[in-house]
Amino acid sequence: MLVQNGYTVEERDYFKEPFTETELRQLVAELGEPGVTGMFAARSPSLKKMGLNAADLSDERKLALMLEEPRLVRRPIVRLGDRLIVGASIKTMTEALSS
Repeated sequence: MLVQNGYTVEERDYFKEPFTETELRQLVAELGEPGVTGMFAARSPSLKKMGLNAADLSDERKLALMLEEPRLVRRPIVRLGDRLIVGASIKTMTEALSS
C-alpha cells in the first residue's frame, strides 16, 4: 500500500536486528498514549506460550519481554512524516495516507 502510493519502505527484521532498549523506549515515547501498551503485542501466541496475561504485566515487564522476544513488538511500525503508526490496519493506513 505504501509503495503503491509513492513511499519508500525501509524494512527491518526484528529477529536479525532486534531493538535496543533505547530504541524501544524512544518509540514508546514517540507513540505517546497508549505508550508501552500500544507497542506490546498482547494477543501474541508467544505471550500465551509463556503463560502470561498482558493485563497482569507492568510497563517495565512488557518492555523487558519485548526486548527478549521480538514477536511481542506489535507490527508493523510505520513512520509517515512525523507520525508513528503501530499495528496499522488497512483502514488506519488509508486514513493516514489521505491526511
